[in-house]
Amino acid sequence: MTSTASLPRSPGQGTPVAERHAEPHAKATLAAAVLGFFVITLDATIVNVALPSIRDALGGGITGLQWVVDGYTLMFAALLLSAGALSDRIGARKAFAAGLTVFVMASLACGLGPSLPMLIAARVMQGIGAAITMPTSMALVRHAYPDPARRARAVGVWAMGGALAAAAGPVLGGVLSLASWRMIFFINLPVGIITLLLLSRAPHSPTRPAPFDWIGQITGILAMGGLTFGAIEAGQDGFTSPRVLGALGLAVVAFAAFLAAQARVAHPMVPLSLFRSRTVVIATGIGFAFMVGFYGLPFVFSLDFQQQHGLSALGAGIAFLPMMVLSACLTPFSSRIAERTGPRVPVVTGLVLMAAGALALALVPASFPVWASALLLIPVGLAGPLVMPPTTALLLEHVPAERTGTASGVFNTSRQIGGALAVAVFGALISAPAGFRHGLRISLVLAAVVGLAAAVAAPRMATARRTP
Repeated sequence: MTSTASLPRSPGQGTPVAERHAEPHAKATLAAAVLGFFVITLDATIVNVALPSIRDALGGGITGLQWVVDGYTLMFAALLLSAGALSDRIGARKAFAAGLTVFVMASLACGLGPSLPMLIAARVMQGIGAAITMPTSMALVRHAYPDPARRARAVGVWAMGGALAAAAGPVLGGVLSLASWRMIFFINLPVGIITLLLLSRAPHSPTRPAPFDWIGQITGILAMGGLTFGAIEAGQDGFTSPRVLGALGLAVVAFAAFLAAQARVAHPMVPLSLFRSRTVVIATGIGFAFMVGFYGLPFVFSLDFQQQHGLSALGAGIAFLPMMVLSACLTPFSSRIAERTGPRVPVVTGLVLMAAGALALALVPASFPVWASALLLIPVGLAGPLVMPPTTALLLEHVPAERTGTASGVFNTSRQIGGALAVAVFGALISAPAGFRHGLRISLVLAAVVGLAAAVAAPRMATARRTP
């Protein structure tokens, strides 16, 4: 077999002919993956500042607003595991196209939603599309860039799509809300169409046929749905409510059934052998901890800035601008930072920064000015480019290529569960009888504790590539 190094090179070129021939396809694939990641991340951040406008138009209290956020996040988390397996089975390119199409059509339904229940139902459909799109976008990058060094840089570019969406979301949501909150969903349509056009240039992805794990999928949805439902409804009914206890009990039983099924079925949705890798386990926990802060804090501060400080949707979006813009500016350099220092240094640094920002915000008085709170949110934003790209690259290095979609599904499921639980638990705390400010402080302390726990575990991740 001819090695890549022995392929002929054109004068003045430093890359093999075959590699340069594939370069346009790789770039188109990466562009599609970045835009796909961008648009599904945008919908997780753009909606926060529009929540009061949605409540004014369609009604509903804090619980209803939590479901507008978590209806999306819940299905995102519940189906990611199956979506990762689906990516491996039918190919990342086909699965990505299917997921993005569902997402775009659901976005149209969100924009046209005449009532809060209809909006929540459309958000659930958006979550289904996003669940398929997320792991397949990572798998597209993995297949397009087989070289580890180039893949790490490509992952940094891919992560920049999420960072830019996070940066643009609050401000864009505030600007679009000046016309109508419905515009925050309609904006997804042109982005989705452009992404599908780019995807048409991507080569076909490898497949790994296997039967679908229906038991795993059903028990997984019941476990995550019961947990999220119980956490959200506890804010209104209390944790001793029969339906809250029933939902949490269902989550425990379903999760036990899920683990039993994965250990016994011939073709599990999540092979438990993946978790023999300490790096995979820790990376999954880091993804969870990061999203507790990165989703939970914007949710509560969007309400704080508007309800407690009287800002408009646009004003609240501008308050998030320093946090998000600095995060986006640092993202292009994250892979180079990891190459120079090793991946564990930026991961630990980012998690500590996030925890420090949350603790500082928990200690300030209610009269603290918005501009000062905006500055204290900056460390939370900086955690994104420091933590996620190197953690993602390490995860992809420690799983076999044919398991990339599945491992991506596991990783991103932990991220979405972290985000969903943060919105559910923090929402319950700020709506509790103790009052908004007390609930806000407790939420910030919880985010800090979770972030510090992940920072302690992060140095135990391996950095050398492990042969499958």
